[in-house]
Amino acid sequence: MDDMQNKSEEYWKEKLTPKQYKVMRLSATEPPFTGEYYATFDNGVYKCAGCGETLFSSDTKYDAGCGWPSFWNAIGDGKLELKDDNSFGMHRIEVLCSKCGGHLGHLFDDGPGDKGGKRYCINSTSLNFEKK
Repeated sequence: MDDMQNKSEEYWKEKLTPKQYKVMRLSATEPPFTGEYYATFDNGVYKCAGCGETLFSSDTKYDAGCGWPSFWNAIGDGKLELKDDNSFGMHRIEVLCSKCGGHLGHLFDDGPGDKGGKRYCINSTSLNFEKK
C-alpha cells in the first residue's frame, strides 16, 4: 500500500496547487467566506484534496456562519487525526487527514448541541466535493 504520510515535499509541491500546498502542508488558513465550499449544500461527500480519502458527508455539514465549511462529524472512525495546536498564543485542536497528514482545519466545541457539540471547521482548499 502507498504510504502517503512519507511522501516528499517535492511530491506535494507537484501534486497540489500552490494554495493547497500552503494550507495542507504548511498549515495556513484560507480567508473566511472565500473558499469554494463554505456555502455548498448539495448532497455528496467531501474528500481530502491530497489523497482522495472520503472524510465528510453533506449529511453532517451545516452553516456555522464562520465562513468555512463546517461539519458536526466525520465519516467513520480513524479518518482524521487530531493534534494540539498552540500557535498564535491560543490552544486549538488541529484536524489532519489520517491517510496523508494534510492539514484540513480545526475542531471546536461550539457545534450543534443536539449533534454532540463539535464543529469541524475545514478549509475548502483541503477538500474536493463529489456530488451524489
